[in-house]
Amino acid sequence: MPAVTIRPLEARDEAEWRRLWTAYLDFYESKVPEEVYATSFARMLSGAAGEFRGLIAEVDGRPCGLVHYLFHRHGWKVENVCYLQDLYADPEVRGKGVGRALIEAVYAAADAEGAPAVYWMTQEFNGTARRLYDRIGTLTPFIKYSRP
Repeated sequence: MPAVTIRPLEARDEAEWRRLWTAYLDFYESKVPEEVYATSFARMLSGAAGEFRGLIAEVDGRPCGLVHYLFHRHGWKVENVCYLQDLYADPEVRGKGVGRALIEAVYAAADAEGAPAVYWMTQEFNGTARRLYDRIGTLTPFIKYSRP
């Protein structure tokens, strides 16, 4: 197993972050305009309270994965909770601990912030990711709805 390094997203990561996030969006057959790329990256670098945060996974010094997460209020808790929005690992490193390391880094960030819960969603067809999620998380019975 290669050593996986997880670190905060930095300004120098923009090209690799775009590559990784684009691959993630392609997997879900989604696209976002340039304004969303620019705004999201700037928000993750801002360090401002309530903004998204980003982490990069590296193997042998090469970026190969990312995760985006956010702390937010919850009506049933005093503390903020953590929403893990995007998780991606390059296909050639899947099954080598990159996804697990990224999720565990978010767990550690949540613990450091005093957030009692970390949650995320995936699509039902994402079997590869769900095999990992079933080992490190708990499947809930919630069904997501959204405004059309």
